[in-house]
Amino acid sequence: MKSKIDQYVINSVKERRLEMRLSQADLAYELGMSVGFIGKVESTNYPAHYNIKHLNLLAKILECSPQDFLPKKPI
Repeated sequence: MKSKIDQYVINSVKERRLEMRLSQADLAYELGMSVGFIGKVESTNYPAHYNIKHLNLLAKILECSPQDFLPKKPI
């Protein structure tokens, strides 16, 4: 099971990914990761999640700040 903060970050990244009309495959290619990894991260059935390095790369790819993926207050 993913922590609340992990799920928040994952949802934020997914929302931004969809806004930019990127598929999981597109994002995986840009990150240099497998499509399966992105699928596992976005699925609630796997414990996979993004780390700080991923968030920095995701912010570059999704043209935003890494802070955009985090909540304003602790959860």
